[in-house]
Amino acid sequence: MPPPPGPTPPAGPGGGPGGPGGPGGGPQAFQQSGPPAPPGFPQETHRQQPGGPAGGGEDDWTLPPPSNGPGGPGGPQGGGYGYPPPGATQAPPGGPAFGQGPTTWLATIGPDREYFMAMMQRSGPEAAGLNLPAYSPEQQRTLTGNQVTIGRRRHSTGETPDIDLSVPPEDPGVSHQHAVLVQQPDGSWAVVDQNSTNGTTVNGSDEPIQPFVPVPLQDGDRVHVGAWTTITVRRG
Repeated sequence: MPPPPGPTPPAGPGGGPGGPGGPGGGPQAFQQSGPPAPPGFPQETHRQQPGGPAGGGEDDWTLPPPSNGPGGPGGPQGGGYGYPPPGATQAPPGGPAFGQGPTTWLATIGPDREYFMAMMQRSGPEAAGLNLPAYSPEQQRTLTGNQVTIGRRRHSTGETPDIDLSVPPEDPGVSHQHAVLVQQPDGSWAVVDQNSTNGTTVNGSDEPIQPFVPVPLQDGDRVHVGAWTTITVRRG
């Protein structure tokens, strides 16, 4: 006759007889407190982004996109900003900004009584026969090109400067190749004396400018040549 069974030992935590995971316990799956983590999440941080350095260096990723919208780092690339064509995000070099056209300069040419009187005072007796023209309308022309020549037409060769002071009333004190107005990089102008016989002065000065040395001109400056001619340059 078998002996009577002894008292049932209490279930220990995590694996005694009859406890979860022990002999005769419930299924193993029931000890899970939640659903398992979906596979693949730990690998997401190592995923290569679209448009990444498949054909270039790693430093391509440091190129800033033109904006923070789509196409930025980590955004939809669409074959985009990881490999922009050279200069795609840069403004075109040179040229005036939009809305700023080239500045126009005008030259007004005519006899100047004040300059004529000052010239007569510092000239010798040979200037005594000169007379200021009784009437000579001012001429006006737009300064265009890189340079504008000043002088008198050479009849022997037909060479004619841009500003021809041989037309009546002819200024006898002007050399055939007297001076040149030269455009500067900023669009303004300078005057260069061409080693003329009587020199070139600016703004009523008694001292002629040095030959072949450009003298920058400001808006409203006056260039004096010959016996009575003044050329006033103005910004249009």
